[in-house]
Amino acid sequence: MSYIEESLSSGEVIHKIFQLHWFAKVPMYCWLVLGLVSLGLTWLIALYEYFRLRSIEQGVTNKRVILKTGIISRHTEEMKLSSIETVEIEQSVWGRMFGYGTVKLTGRGISDVKFRNIDDPMYVKREIESVSNPID
Repeated sequence: MSYIEESLSSGEVIHKIFQLHWFAKVPMYCWLVLGLVSLGLTWLIALYEYFRLRSIEQGVTNKRVILKTGIISRHTEEMKLSSIETVEIEQSVWGRMFGYGTVKLTGRGISDVKFRNIDDPMYVKREIESVSNPID
């Protein structure tokens, strides 16, 4: 029951209830469309980021370190263990608090290989050093 119907006094009769013009609803539909578009874009960006992060592979073998990135196109960086001169760690304040950082490998005459946003960079550094400089 509407307010007008509830507020009728005895003997009072409604002759006509007036409706809003359709143009009054245009802003609501514009906001709805804008919200759906931005929600769709948010999902697309999140989906892209999910697959981008899933495509990153980084590891060490008994002969080399390997970094692979790319969803459709592929970019790889490799460095032989015998070429590694230094293994450095770069960590921000946030990285120290949450346990992530960048492990930077420098080699002889070779560009750097960086494992970015890696979990527990000290562990990664120790593992790479133990494989590249085994103690006999």
